[in-house]
Amino acid sequence: MRAIDLDPTGEKNGGTPTYPWRFGPEKSRMATRRQLREMGLRPGGQAVAAQVVCRGGTRVGHLFSVAGAKPVRPMTPARARALAAAMRARSTCPLCQVTYDYCLPLRTLGSCLPCSELTDEEREQLTALTSA
Repeated sequence: MRAIDLDPTGEKNGGTPTYPWRFGPEKSRMATRRQLREMGLRPGGQAVAAQVVCRGGTRVGHLFSVAGAKPVRPMTPARARALAAAMRARSTCPLCQVTYDYCLPLRTLGSCLPCSELTDEEREQLTALTSA
């Protein structure tokens, strides 16, 4: 534990109380988004109450008040359809239109792995075939 990671008053971290990994307040008072979700809650628009620093200060986990959390909104049919469409878009290659069982690296490669290895000429031919 480093001394700079423990700041329960928030003086050194812009007013946000800061705790080192595994030394935060008890889970019944404050929790991360994932911990809230496990309890069936969500932050509900509240501000960050504290933070937990880990990995030598390179990662920060925001903590929210459990008392101010709201229940998770129920999944409606419209939200389920929208979520399914978003996941389908993330797993469908824009070039060959093949849908995979996993999310594609569209930010880095822009397509599935086989399409990313194509030459520019082959890519143009494939695009012409799939758009016709």
